[in-house]
Amino acid sequence: MSIKVECYAGYRGEQEPRSFWLGERRLEVTDIVDRWIGPTERYFRCRTDDGSLYVLRHDESSGEWDLAAFTHSKRAG
Repeated sequence: MSIKVECYAGYRGEQEPRSFWLGERRLEVTDIVDRWIGPTERYFRCRTDDGSLYVLRHDESSGEWDLAAFTHSKRAG
């Protein structure tokens, strides 16, 4: 699923997700739990302000972001 991501570029210019949009809903990244590099992509496992975990994939050649995985929060609500 293609998504819109708002990023922060660190001192080396590497982009990190700070928030992203799922349809009309904006989710704030509260913590980058893990990150890894594939052959042509960078992956970020992010916790968001709703307590859920998302894996975001950034295709470095096209600049596109997509949602690779999702784990729903176990918070009582």
